[in-house]
Amino acid sequence: MTDLGRRTTDDGRPQTTDRRPPFADPPGPPAPGLSERVRLAGLQVIGPRYARPRSAASEPRSVLLIRPDHLGDMLFATPSFRLLREAWPQARITLLVGPWSQAVVADNPDVDELLICRFPGFERQPKSSAAAPYRLLRATARELAGRFDAALVLRFDHWWGAWLTAAAGIPRRIGYDRPEMRPFLTDALPYSSQRHEVEQNATLVAALTPDATARPGPLRFAVSEPARARAADWLRARGSADGRPLVAIHPGAGAAVKQWPAAAWVEVAARLTAEFDARILLTGGESERPITAAIAAALPQPPLDASGHTNLDQLAALLECCALALGSDSGPLHLAVAVGAPTVHLYGPVSATKFGPWSDSDRHIVLKTNWACSPCDRLDWPAAELAQHACMATIAPDDVVRAAGGVLRDT
Repeated sequence: MTDLGRRTTDDGRPQTTDRRPPFADPPGPPAPGLSERVRLAGLQVIGPRYARPRSAASEPRSVLLIRPDHLGDMLFATPSFRLLREAWPQARITLLVGPWSQAVVADNPDVDELLICRFPGFERQPKSSAAAPYRLLRATARELAGRFDAALVLRFDHWWGAWLTAAAGIPRRIGYDRPEMRPFLTDALPYSSQRHEVEQNATLVAALTPDATARPGPLRFAVSEPARARAADWLRARGSADGRPLVAIHPGAGAAVKQWPAAAWVEVAARLTAEFDARILLTGGESERPITAAIAAALPQPPLDASGHTNLDQLAALLECCALALGSDSGPLHLAVAVGAPTVHLYGPVSATKFGPWSDSDRHIVLKTNWACSPCDRLDWPAAELAQHACMATIAPDDVVRAAGGVLRDT
């Protein structure tokens, strides 16, 4: 069995009934290895050498926001951009992101300037050398120096970004009170494991704006009209304008341990087609085409397969057209929330409390594994060990169909 529930409160958190076995507590994070301990010791020596003037203007004229992450986490930061814009409408807001997230925020109306940095550790590629991250930090700090009154490091453990703000000489440096971050910050705020990531980021904005009391608003993604036109043409050419509900399934995930078995998606897709006359749309990136191809080949009715054929804007436009989007915890599922599509999210190793769908709508359902060690928030299990961490496989197709059917009936 899985945990199934609807969001019913107004605090933005997914509400579920937790039926995990009571006999075991989730494990804590793994103990840091020798290299992590050495690095932390080095950061604690280096950080205090930077000045902490906190002499920034009472009304900041220029604010730097740092978020190195990919699609889902970047979307979680967008409500804070709006809070900052509303608090300081005259301030120039600059966002420093990786090139992998540029399309997520390129048209965000709350950002005045977008700067790109290939943040070490977030490229999903091996680093070129041990010294490369520090050379990049020094060069980027020189480019940022003298430009900002304040900086917010929006990721909880991003010590590289915190160090960057100190090296750039930014007077006010706000981030989370973590051992690796604290040495570089002027304002270190608590990070709570029981608070949604959207709310976490909002606390940093509130530190810069003490009178701010507004609750973070919805996720923001601006879909372009050309993308909407292309999505409409693509669907029309494939006969989807027949009145049948369009149901997107995104079977991939950012980590293998978060993926639900392809055979389970086949069962869900076939049953939604048979029981609700749904038209199935498979989505994914180029690397996920083998997964969607395997699902498509196993279905009795051919689905629409858009995997590898859309950019982010076009994917968002397709999701706008859907009566429902299904998938594991992933950026595209949060993109569906941002554009207003109802969703069903499957959670195993990741905490839905921190990373669940963020919306005031009650049309977003969270299904969780019943494994006692979930959530462990660990995604880097070696391939040889994945079979021992198959918490996603315990989510039953029956529960997914039941949740999806409830949304489709309401819609």
